[in-house]
Amino acid sequence: MLSWLTDPFASDLMQRALAEVLILALASGPLGVWVLLHRQSYAAESLAHGMLPGLVLAALAGAPLLLGAGGGVLVAAGAIALAGRDERLGGDTGVAVAVTGLFGLGALLALSPEVPARLGELLFGDLLGVTGGDVIEAAILAAAVLAALALAHRRLAISVFDRTAAPSLGARPARWEAWLLAVLAVATVAGARGLGTLLVVALVLAPGAAALNVAVRLPAALALAAAFAAVAGVAGLLASYHWDVAAGASVALAAVALFASTLATGRTQV
Repeated sequence: MLSWLTDPFASDLMQRALAEVLILALASGPLGVWVLLHRQSYAAESLAHGMLPGLVLAALAGAPLLLGAGGGVLVAAGAIALAGRDERLGGDTGVAVAVTGLFGLGALLALSPEVPARLGELLFGDLLGVTGGDVIEAAILAAAVLAALALAHRRLAISVFDRTAAPSLGARPARWEAWLLAVLAVATVAGARGLGTLLVVALVLAPGAAALNVAVRLPAALALAAAFAAVAGVAGLLASYHWDVAAGASVALAAVALFASTLATGRTQV
């Protein structure tokens, strides 16, 4: 049994994939708790889908995918913010139009004959193909996410639990929700190389939702979310190795399965 768990991680390829997914888990899990508490889950999915044009343009230009992901997220965030302010459509409708338009643009660009043949990596990632440099990039971005969440912890908490009194306590909910979206954009960029634009959101939302299903206290939920995301990452890599299935999709499915397993679990007092 022990060899079943350890043998897959004997190769450098799997060790890099493990490092990548554990780094992402440490940042994505706690971020997911805040995203769900602030009811920004739709924005999380929207950002992940809206960054596709930037990734495709980077691939066409031969530029680093990290640069394309960053530019794509900035454009997506701006489009989502502008569309959400259109009172004629309503916030959700405006965001849906903006995101589907961006994703459609990305798909259209992807049909260009100059696009590299492995475009699927932009959509679903290539967790088993990450390099040492990719791991370092993910670590830097994940550290930035954790630092930003730590800096804003008190104000984010006030904005969630006492929204009416928040301004008098030095926390304007709209401002800190915008901050949260900016942090979410950084986390999305961090996970795009390994999990792609379509799967990265699973490692943000599913472990956070699982933690909120189990814990009643915020510190415990934040810690559990990171642990759940790490467990999903390891489980997904083991499934990929033993059953010869896609690593990124396996991690995403493991995260969703973990969330499903907590639905019938009563909350503890941790």
